[in-house]
Amino acid sequence: MKSLPILNIQQFEEESLSNFYSNDLRVHLKKNAEMVHKPHSHNFFLCVFFAEGMGTHEIDFNTYNVTRGSVFFLRPGQMHSWKFTSTPKGYIFFHTQDFYEFHFLNKKISQFPFYYSYENPPNLILNEEQLDVIEIRFKEINIEYHEKVAYKKQKLASLINLVYIDLSRIYTAIDSRKEVLSPSYLQALSILEETIDQFYKTEKSVKFYADKLNITSKHLNRITKTTINKTTTELITERVLLEAKRLIVHSKKSLSITAEALGYNDYAHFSKLFKQKVGVTPIDFKRKYESNS
Repeated sequence: MKSLPILNIQQFEEESLSNFYSNDLRVHLKKNAEMVHKPHSHNFFLCVFFAEGMGTHEIDFNTYNVTRGSVFFLRPGQMHSWKFTSTPKGYIFFHTQDFYEFHFLNKKISQFPFYYSYENPPNLILNEEQLDVIEIRFKEINIEYHEKVAYKKQKLASLINLVYIDLSRIYTAIDSRKEVLSPSYLQALSILEETIDQFYKTEKSVKFYADKLNITSKHLNRITKTTINKTTTELITERVLLEAKRLIVHSKKSLSITAEALGYNDYAHFSKLFKQKVGVTPIDFKRKYESNS
């Protein structure tokens, strides 16, 4: 099986910090060209800001345009790759979940709307006024990271908290559905997504996940509809199909074996579901992806 690279912060480390990294975007892309331009995932949270540049950014098989003012947010496990048609400029930083939550004991990184669910769009496009403010934030983070000063971790944590707050305000202003929601609903959604990640290959019923969260199926559906405007079944199915796409593209095993690995012993049923939701059959999806690579 051709495995998808999973990158960790230690592969990029320049300073003494083991759970945080920042760099000028041009320097980062040039220095790590062999790693970052091919499809890969991370075990950390990533935030990147484009002051200049054009191209595309593919995240979990969805393609987004890169332009001046683009900001992207990636959670651990998301697959992505870049293609640029002009030289990008900007800043990038990433950090572990522990880095943020250690410094803010009563807060979770999932409080921010771009991180609280995989279902929320992973990008923003800033206007010129917003761009100037956010660029200063990213620049200050990068300068602090490369300085040899006391209390570096504490200041970096404060700085990323500030930029996340600024970006959350812009993010929620675009679509009121992304506004900060009930903490209990967000926590339940986060636990649900983690539980789906653990069991989606074998368990696909709403009742199973509702039982795991010790709530009724009706209340679980109320939570998912309120937070991401989708049913629990849709969330489970989308997770299955995302993994199916990853395996179809990155595995040399047969499509029937891939279907079995995802809990479908009847390949015809799996293929029908895939085409219904994705729009093409698994084999056509594989051919299309390979032809565009």
